[in-house]
Amino acid sequence: MIAALLEPYEARPSLVHRLPAGLKCAAALATVLGIVLLPRGAWPAYAAAAAALIGLAALSRVSLRRLGLRLLVIEPFALGVALLSLLQPDGLRVFAALLARGTLCLSAMLLLAATTRFTDILRVLWAIRVPALLVTVLALMYRYLFLLVEESGRLARARRSRTLGAGAPAAWRSSAGVIARLFVRSSERAERVFAAMCARGWKT
Repeated sequence: MIAALLEPYEARPSLVHRLPAGLKCAAALATVLGIVLLPRGAWPAYAAAAAALIGLAALSRVSLRRLGLRLLVIEPFALGVALLSLLQPDGLRVFAALLARGTLCLSAMLLLAATTRFTDILRVLWAIRVPALLVTVLALMYRYLFLLVEESGRLARARRSRTLGAGAPAAWRSSAGVIARLFVRSSERAERVFAAMCARGWKT
């Protein structure tokens, strides 16, 4: 399940998948900008955008269930931003509009990720002259994110095998230990990777 959430791309024989990555990135960016610029009370436009995204997802033959699960994972970010609007006058109306906009924008980005390989998105960023260091950091983050998840899973299994029948406080201490150990191992791995890259002339 975690691997499915981390790897959003779904290979499908659809027209959307065959479109150039640059065109899809530009369309996704235009969609996000269009949604952000909509008036707060433009609920018919919000509904039309949602219907268009659902129709595009159906056309691309991606799993709506997987899209929904990934949206649930990142939806708290949109919800947290929208909650801040409750403190201002007419806060409930602003909250609903911000939540709708955030959800639609996140859905557009998730659909882009589901129909476009991450390496193709990196090539687009490289082609439009995004700073090379930023593109490299994104590529490394994507590559090693899976390794960190696998490492955390191994640490959690090893810790559970040594804490059978532990209560909630012990489980919390165990989780804190796993997180600390994962941080140490991640730092050590990062140092080794950086040293290997420098040995191959990356700094030059």
